[in-house]
Formats: sequence, C-alpha cells, structure tokens
Amino acid sequence: MLYLTLFICFIASILLTPLVKKLAFKIGATDKPNQRKVHQKIMPRLGGLAIFISFLIGYVILQPESTYALPIVLGSFIIIITGVLDDMMELSAKVKLGGQLLAACIVVIYGGVQVLFINLPFGLVLEFGYFSIPLTILWIVGITNAINLIDGLDGLAAGVSSIGLITISGMAIMMGDAFVASMGFIMLGSILGFLVYNFHPAKIFMGDTGALFLGYMIAVLSLLGFKNVTLISFIVPVIILGVPISDTFFAIIRRIVKKQPLSAPDKSHLHHCLLRLGYSHRQTVLIIYGMSAIFGLAAVIFSQVETMWGSFLVLAILLFAIEIIVEKIGLVDKTYRPILNMVRGFRVSR
Repeated sequence: MLYLTLFICFIASILLTPLVKKLAFKIGATDKPNQRKVHQKIMPRLGGLAIFISFLIGYVILQPESTYALPIVLGSFIIIITGVLDDMMELSAKVKLGGQLLAACIVVIYGGVQVLFINLPFGLVLEFGYFSIPLTILWIVGITNAINLIDGLDGLAAGVSSIGLITISGMAIMMGDAFVASMGFIMLGSILGFLVYNFHPAKIFMGDTGALFLGYMIAVLSLLGFKNVTLISFIVPVIILGVPISDTFFAIIRRIVKKQPLSAPDKSHLHHCLLRLGYSHRQTVLIIYGMSAIFGLAAVIFSQVETMWGSFLVLAILLFAIEIIVEKIGLVDKTYRPILNMVRGFRVSR
C-alpha cells in the first residue's frame, strides 16, 4: 500500500501542476527576472501548492497513525498559507519568519516534537530541559530556510529534498519507524511528480510555497526519525541535509567576513559558484544532486559504524572534504583557501 500511495501521489502531482501553473498566472504569483536570478522570463512560482495537495491526497489514502500526524499537517497549512502569500505579494522577512515560527510552535508545543536529551559517549547524558523547545524550533526554522536558500536553479531544491527524503525514509524503514517512512514516501512521490515540470528547463517554480513546505517537512521528519537516542544519531540528520546546511552555514560566514547583514542576498551560494566555474545549469544541478547522494550515503555509513572512533573518523573525513570543496569553488571568498595554500606552501618548500 505504501508504494501504491507513492505512485498515486506522483500521478496526482503530475496532473495538478499544470492547473497550479494556470492559477499562478491568474493570481499574480510569478517570478520576474533580475540580476540575481538565472531565468530570463516571467515564471509561475506557486508549484509547491501542487506538491502540498498531492501530499494531502497521499495522507488521506494512507492515514499514517501517530500522535504527531495532526500537528504536522496543521503546521504545514500555516507554512503553505505563508508561502502562497509570499509568492503572490512578497511578504517581509519578519512576516515570513513569523509564519515559520507559528508552524514550528504547533508541532513542538502542541504536537510534542521535542529533543529532550542526548546520550553522550562515556555514559553521559545532556538534558536540554527548558531549552528543548527553543532548540527544536530553531532546528525546524533553520532547516526550512536552508532548503529555501538552495532553491536557486531549476529542479535543485526538489531534487536535493528528494534525495534527503529517500535517505530519511530508508533509514526509518531500517529502524522500524513506519510513520516517518510513510510520510517521507508520500512527500517523495509528490515532489517527483512536480520535478517532471521543474527540472531544467523548468516550466514552473515551486516558489516559497514549495521551498518552505519541503524544508518544514524534512526538518520535522528528520527530527522524528533520529531524536532522543545518542549524539551519533543526532548527527545523522545533519549529515543527510549536509548540502543545504553547509550552503547556509558558509553563507552566514561569508556575510560576517564581508560585514554584511545576515539577510543580505548575494550570488555566492553553492550553485552560483559552480556556474561561475563554467558548469552549465543542468550540470550544476546534477553535481549538487551527486553531493547530496554522497551525504546520504555517508549518513547511512555513519549510522552503521559500531565504534565511536569509527564514527568520528567518518565525520572527520566528511568535514575535510567539505572544507576542500568550499575552498576550491570559493564558497566563502575567492581568497579563502587556508588548507590549499598550506598544501601549496608544503610543495614549494620541497
């Protein structure tokens, strides 16, 4: 039934997306080209609504049982309303953040989705106490915005989200978590149907309606799948979402270094850097898909390593690889190359 529902969501999304495209033009939910954007013509940007309706169809069919189900769906309605309004009239950053916080609060406070503690190595336990609620809300809002930030090329956010959901759902099946697996597959089918129209050259954008919804759902599902176990399991969703998290993290670093406001837009995100290196639109998207798949595989390996030192070794290799890529493509700044300069200096000294 799970795979049949995935297929139904896929077909529903394919059928709904052209209808949403027409609606987007009617209500003015369009994206006009400017110096920061890659596209050259006015594009409809309400595609996330097709993903959401397809998700609801799958949810009604499958009816996954959990005390978290209703709060998650209620929160998603808040996210969708926020996204639709933003796609229509471009809300201020404060209003968008308010919608995200409200959705997160519904899940965290009403739904009880909270990270209460983490079991550390050597038998230690880190209990968050009163900080569990703000930390969980911070995670949900942070991941929601991370997915939104990578939504800069045709099919990029949809593809990266799909790869993340495949990993989350697959690991949920391994751990016997039917609810997370079910919700993940419903989301996956809905996104893949939309991706038929969104992959380069895109006929419709998902807009903030889609990017915020995908980020919100991935944030909540990743939290449900790996919370309250160990430090190692808490790191797993961070690895799975390594691409959007890294891009957001280095965007913050970049703006601090350049003394710019954290909310200041720029053209130095991961996809912008790859485009500047000469890769085509399609090649750039496929490269980032590959990166996301590697992060997903690393998360699975990381979760299966039985020793603490083995887990730390996998994490160290991953962090080193991220740093090299960041320096190679100039994600922080073209002059930021500490490790590469060190290697070059070592070669010259020899």
